[in-house]
Amino acid sequence: MTGAAAPLGVYIHWPYCARICPYCDFNVVRDRGRSAAGEALVEAIAADLTAQAALMRASNAEGFELVSIYLGGGTPSLMHPAHVRRLVDLVRSLWSASGQVEVTLEANPADADPSSFEAFASAGINRLSLGVQSFDDEALRFLKRDHDAAQAARALDLALAAFPRVSLDLIYALPDQTPHGWRRSLQAAAGLGATHVSAYQLTLEPGTPFARAARRGTLARIDADLGAEFYDVTVDTLSDAGFEPYEVSNFARGERARSRHNLVYWRGESYVGAGPGAHGRLLLEGRRTATEAERSIGAYMTRVGRQGTGWGRQEPMAAADALEERILMGLRISDGVELADIARLGRTGALAPLVQDGWLTADAGRVRTTRAGRLLLDSVTGALLA
Repeated sequence: MTGAAAPLGVYIHWPYCARICPYCDFNVVRDRGRSAAGEALVEAIAADLTAQAALMRASNAEGFELVSIYLGGGTPSLMHPAHVRRLVDLVRSLWSASGQVEVTLEANPADADPSSFEAFASAGINRLSLGVQSFDDEALRFLKRDHDAAQAARALDLALAAFPRVSLDLIYALPDQTPHGWRRSLQAAAGLGATHVSAYQLTLEPGTPFARAARRGTLARIDADLGAEFYDVTVDTLSDAGFEPYEVSNFARGERARSRHNLVYWRGESYVGAGPGAHGRLLLEGRRTATEAERSIGAYMTRVGRQGTGWGRQEPMAAADALEERILMGLRISDGVELADIARLGRTGALAPLVQDGWLTADAGRVRTTRAGRLLLDSVTGALLA
């Protein structure tokens, strides 16, 4: 690494949820009142962050510039605001920043109230990611969410009053949902004041209750053509409402509303992962290194106590693997990737037919995925990098 300090994001995983959603395959456990009193886990995460910062300083003379902190989960809005402040202040003390740092907290509408949102804002949160998933009561019941549409709308109002930036998470292509109905829902959501929308097609992740229901035949799968129609409705409706589709599933009202933290991932920048099951990508001893924390809360805390970090896995990546990962992630965003990176992998020969068929574009030294290519992104990237 030469020149200026490189951008750095920090992800903190809070594993507790009031309810485990049937579509979720994240590393989560039932809260049962433990989140608000989770001081021991907070201190373990703090120790993990401190240890990782020391390793990074020892490995990289030029250092990093903090650009984002993201508290995800799980449901970090179940945390005590004092614990959030503790971790945010610690991260800011461990890594320097020359500009404003984006600090995001994921929240559920059921946890929304003015006092808690004001407390989180005072703790340093300046962006809230609100897991609404839908403003339709029938859809929310199907998704087994613990809020209804009225609560979701109220939570959004409270969030907009407390935070300068608010993002909405939405899920589409549910059984019995129609593209026309989804368009109406999107139009309503787009006019409620959020500046960022993450809209994801329902996927049946292995091991989840929804996947088991699909195997039993009690939950219908959406076929590919209908999924493509839902996606087209999503892009068209949000674009008409002033949201730029800057990533496959993410839409922002202008460049400043983009998620800086997620851009860390998509641009192949460095990020620290702390908390049970958290992943990281760090530059250690000159090599991009993949890290993964112990998934179990108890094992994570024990590992931190014994070795400083919570890593259960630490693996230096081969240069070609790191480059391939950067291309895979970069083709998700509208900025695309450098043509030179594809050439370094020796894949320019595979690029030409994908451009000719309209899945990718190549101009001004960059390669980007077309709208048609985004619908088949796994297949397109597989053909490019196979």
